[in-house]
Amino acid sequence: MAKYEFRVEVQPRYLPDQSAPEDGIYSFAYTITIVNAGEEAAQLIARHWIITNELGAVEEVKGLGVVGQQPLLKPGQSFEYTSGCRLRTPTGTMRGSYFCVAEDGERFEAEVPEFHLDDGTRRVLH
Repeated sequence: MAKYEFRVEVQPRYLPDQSAPEDGIYSFAYTITIVNAGEEAAQLIARHWIITNELGAVEEVKGLGVVGQQPLLKPGQSFEYTSGCRLRTPTGTMRGSYFCVAEDGERFEAEVPEFHLDDGTRRVLH
């Protein structure tokens, strides 16, 4: 077990009731579960997102905490939240990281692996 480790799981979903495809607005929600899989208590301080639509347009979002909170997680504890984003295309990706500080003062990053946003109307042929 690593001394400093947050494990991140993501469940994205399309929000048709908040989207307007005819106007190029596609809304998505994502529920994130963060688990402190390390040996030290640590606090999530900031987030950094890289959001890319299917045309390759990239938007970066940086800010303090998540949904207005900076959760402190002891080993084994988890924190779950739901947030969202809008794209100008029906599909895209998100990836990012959380900047964290352990109780002993050590700083580390927790990676959020890339996940796909998809309105479900298109299928990619390989």
